[in-house]
Amino acid sequence: MPERSGPGFRRRVGPPSRRARVALLTLGVLAVLFLLFVMFAGFWTDWLWFRSVHYSSVFTTQLWTKIGLFAVFGLLMAVIVGFNIWLAHRLRPPLSAMSVEQQSLDRYRAGLAPFKRWALIGVSLVIGLVAGAAASGQWRTWLMWTNATSFGEKDAQFGMDVSFYAFDLPFYEFVLGFAFSAVIVSLLTSALVHYLYGGLRLQGPGRRASAGAQGHLAVLLGVFVLLKAVAYWLDRYALAVKTGSYKGVSGWTGLRYVDANAFLPAKTILFFVAIICAVLFFLTPIRRTWAPALIGLGLMVLSAVLIGGLYPAIVQQFQVKPNEQAKETPYIQKNIDATRQAYGIADAQTTPYSPQGSTNADALKPDAQTIADIRLLDPNIVSPTFQSLEQQRNYYAFPSTLDVDRYGTGTGKQDTVIGLRELDLNGVQRNWINDHFKYTHGYGAVVAKGNQVDDRGQPVFTESGLPATGALGDYEQRVYYGEKTTTYSIVGGSNKEIDYTDPKTGQNAEYTYSGDSGVSLSNPITRAAYAVRFAEPQILYAGAITDGAKVIYNRTPKERVEKVAPWLSIDADPYPVVQDGRVVWVLDGYTTSDGFPFSSKTTLGAATKDSLTNQRGELLAVANQVNYIRNSVKATVDAYTGEVKLYQWDEKDPVLKTWMKAFPGTVEPKADIPQSLLPHLRYPQDMFKVQRDLLGQYHVTDANSFFNGSDIWQVPVDPTSDTKQVQPPYYVTVRMPDTNAASFSLTSTFVPNQRPNLAAFMAVNADPGDDYGKIRILKMTGESGAPGPGLVQSKFNSRQEVASQITLLKSGGDSELEYGNLLTLPVGNGLLNVEPVYVRGRGAKYPTLQKVLAVYGDDNVAFENTLEDALKKVFSGAAPATTPTVPSTAGNGTTPTPTPTGPATPAPGGTISPELQKALTDAGKAYNDSQTAFKNGDWVAYGNAQKALGDALKAAEAARGAGPAPAPTATPTGAASASGSPSPHP
Repeated sequence: MPERSGPGFRRRVGPPSRRARVALLTLGVLAVLFLLFVMFAGFWTDWLWFRSVHYSSVFTTQLWTKIGLFAVFGLLMAVIVGFNIWLAHRLRPPLSAMSVEQQSLDRYRAGLAPFKRWALIGVSLVIGLVAGAAASGQWRTWLMWTNATSFGEKDAQFGMDVSFYAFDLPFYEFVLGFAFSAVIVSLLTSALVHYLYGGLRLQGPGRRASAGAQGHLAVLLGVFVLLKAVAYWLDRYALAVKTGSYKGVSGWTGLRYVDANAFLPAKTILFFVAIICAVLFFLTPIRRTWAPALIGLGLMVLSAVLIGGLYPAIVQQFQVKPNEQAKETPYIQKNIDATRQAYGIADAQTTPYSPQGSTNADALKPDAQTIADIRLLDPNIVSPTFQSLEQQRNYYAFPSTLDVDRYGTGTGKQDTVIGLRELDLNGVQRNWINDHFKYTHGYGAVVAKGNQVDDRGQPVFTESGLPATGALGDYEQRVYYGEKTTTYSIVGGSNKEIDYTDPKTGQNAEYTYSGDSGVSLSNPITRAAYAVRFAEPQILYAGAITDGAKVIYNRTPKERVEKVAPWLSIDADPYPVVQDGRVVWVLDGYTTSDGFPFSSKTTLGAATKDSLTNQRGELLAVANQVNYIRNSVKATVDAYTGEVKLYQWDEKDPVLKTWMKAFPGTVEPKADIPQSLLPHLRYPQDMFKVQRDLLGQYHVTDANSFFNGSDIWQVPVDPTSDTKQVQPPYYVTVRMPDTNAASFSLTSTFVPNQRPNLAAFMAVNADPGDDYGKIRILKMTGESGAPGPGLVQSKFNSRQEVASQITLLKSGGDSELEYGNLLTLPVGNGLLNVEPVYVRGRGAKYPTLQKVLAVYGDDNVAFENTLEDALKKVFSGAAPATTPTVPSTAGNGTTPTPTPTGPATPAPGGTISPELQKALTDAGKAYNDSQTAFKNGDWVAYGNAQKALGDALKAAEAARGAGPAPAPTATPTGAASASGSPSPHP
């Protein structure tokens, strides 16, 4: 039949057909199942990942803690609110007064009547779910409270252990906040129910509240005021960790005079006032009147204004301000002591230093090793050089900032710049197979000497090529886990991955991953879960995924450590180490707290920001304010297997001990750190930057001087960068004036507030050992006039002869200059500033080192082709006067080091061992080399010879201890002791 239509026709509209209902229901069920599977996929893949890295206990501890908190506090909130709603309904008046208001409410009561029970359950559950979700986020607070470890230190005001503020007080405040929430929600819902059922009336004659409603709400208000009394009591202790701004410190923490003498007694008085007020509310149901309770509440509010607000203001105005220094000094001292203790700077050693404008040979001799190890290769500039010379394949790349480490032993040990050849998918044709199956890993480490370049200004590589060969020996070179590896890969099974192109055959060398890392994809449910996680349906059906295939992800070292140790803040600069035939990433983990009483707070992100932040990355939890930090954990990530190891580094840190109780078995003892790894560990940069930020003000240990604020330091702006950010710290080998030998250190400088001259030089020993972490500060004396980094750069740029050379280097604008790290070093009783200058020609892919700037004192400026030439110029006139010395192996001083001219003659009845003879011969050669270099002013060669001489003397001492002592008869040539008498033989 033709379809009927027309203006008089109306289509009959009825319920959907059975088929439509079934289709809609099916779609709804499928949508719900899909949402549930998405939630399951996230949970399931997380569990599989934690199990694959053998940290499943971290996952389960977090999970059960969150579930427990959610269940307990959610149920508690639901019961409290539900009970009060039920009680309000139970206390409803039997009859409602006749009024327009009640007639309107009758309709709502009638509509709600059939669903009262379900409404009660539904409202209670919804509120309980919200409260439970909020409580589950407090899992860290709960674990720290239940596993709290004593600090063994008491605060200066209340005599409470620091653990009370770090672990207990945050939990008490959380519970108090929860209780306030429960009472407020109960009060609001109860008032609503009382109003709905006539217990509260806004209109009509008679009482506005029934007896039941009055009593119920009065008790809830009484509980609220009682909780306020508890809050007043806890506020007394919270004053010790209260943060404000004072004397230019934005994160000033702790009590001041007005806190201790006005706020503290005010909080105590208000505590008792609140208890009395709560009792009056509890008596309201008995007395049947609101008057006493409301009067009490008004008095409490008035007391809070007068005692808690006005009185402290009066004390501040009339007692503190007229004599502020005397009043505040004791509290400033508490802040100074606590801050220095909490940030690990209490033992920082400050020494006055008056740098000389010129030097001589005698003054330079103890600093020979410092001079020899001056790092010319800037790891922040030479990454493009590594990329161009050692990339080898388009699908490999180096990080934008390379790392500084130490390799070798004895005389061969030196600062080196190292980078891993990591995977870069931007260099391949992008498709799913290439991205996730074929190109899966990087290959090899590239290492260059830190203190040398070749005649073309390029790095001197000690490990290079593809596959890499050189000083590092044999090791597993494949890098499956690295800083640039951010995507997942599917490896194993029969999958053939590309290693590199074989230079002999021109064919791609292929490899199948055999490590134990990753999650197996043999289970269809697991494959479906990962298809959802990575939003890639091909994982479900791709034929490239064969038996034995595994998926590896979360591949950056920082990401892996953050997941297995969510209670750590991770340093922004992981660095690779080649040891025991493996490449491992080393990361520094920090434990922090914001509950150290009287210690000023700092924001980690702001304190660690410098001119290289965008290149290095940012510290985890950059927005967190802390007032306690320890480098408590050294972590490693194997670049091939992804294995994560956490080692206890600070064995005294109570925060780490607390987390080790919460997550037992996750952190291994310090003694388990591999001995081959130990020499590569170093003092972390972010920890150092936080400490130097605090030392800008807290180098002052006297409260009166701190109050005057006349000696504030700041980190200088990096003069070699256009970012206008502060200068980063630098790893260098340097000898501080109070030590006998140079050591691998992390250094920085300070300038006075708003002034360009140098205020101080700071160094921390970065080599593991007895002196590790020792902070030494050379404070410039008032008359020194030493230039800061900005002035040094200006001094350099203002020289006419230098400016003309710069113009020549730029070749009329065709080339670009890049200034390397400006190193400041205490040398020869003065300060030596060295800066490598790189030139990048037009169209060049990388810069080469062309010049070296050296500045010593006020007038000694050199801009030469090599470091040796620059040092000769700034040290002009320095000539050898006495025999060079090396650090003594037995004492704290130095011992003369003569050179035998011939073989030693054994004493009667004794023989000289070949080992001793070789050591003496080596010592003689090293001495002659050092003398030659000394006369020529070649301080780099001199420093190397001195190190060789020291090693030879140690070898001779060891060989002599193993056999009969020789009686050498050879006469040293020209060797004399410091006193002028002939020097003894080694």
